Amino acid sequence: MVALLCALMPPAGMKAAERPVNIVVLGDSLSAGLGVPVEQAFPAKLAAALKAKGVDTTITNAGVSGDTASGGLARLDWSVPDGTDAVIVELGANDALRGLDPNVTKTALDAILRRLTARQISVLLAGMRAPPNLGPEYTKAFDGIYPALASTHPVVFYPFFLDGVAADPKLNQGDGMHPNGAGIEAIVARILPRVEELIVRARARRPS
Repeated sequence: MVALLCALMPPAGMKAAERPVNIVVLGDSLSAGLGVPVEQAFPAKLAAALKAKGVDTTITNAGVSGDTASGGLARLDWSVPDGTDAVIVELGANDALRGLDPNVTKTALDAILRRLTARQISVLLAGMRAPPNLGPEYTKAFDGIYPALASTHPVVFYPFFLDGVAADPKLNQGDGMHPNGAGIEAIVARILPRVEELIVRARARRPS
């Protein structure tokens, strides 16, 4: 994992609500930055966008290429250490690509959200959509996972991580699946308001 520090250590007397927000991006290759330099990966671009708006954060890239929702659950405790204020959960794309049972994906994501909530960590859930070649029944079942979870957990919800980027050749690498630098910038621009909402929630949970 690569920690991307967006602020210097706060002064000793700084109030808890003013300290940099520690965010972990728990995801797969889409957030890990497969095929792009580390400074162009989603966590780095998000950190830069927040810094430009005067928001102090420490963002850790906990993306693992090829990971499934169940894989993210298995490594949750060491990927999200104590002291984490917020987590962006971006998992499920590999589940859909492999045609895994949507119930398995939903169960794993549900467990992740429950465990993070129990730890008083604020969560942004980034949704994913199934590729159309898997058929309408699978697509309906898979695509319904994320809004269903968002309706039962206290998360900030971003319906589709690749919104505005998926299937656009100008915004993706040659494999047609992973965003290029321009695509990552587009993702960051679209998701930024939701991340700012996440940060507000995380700060509100801190003791005064």
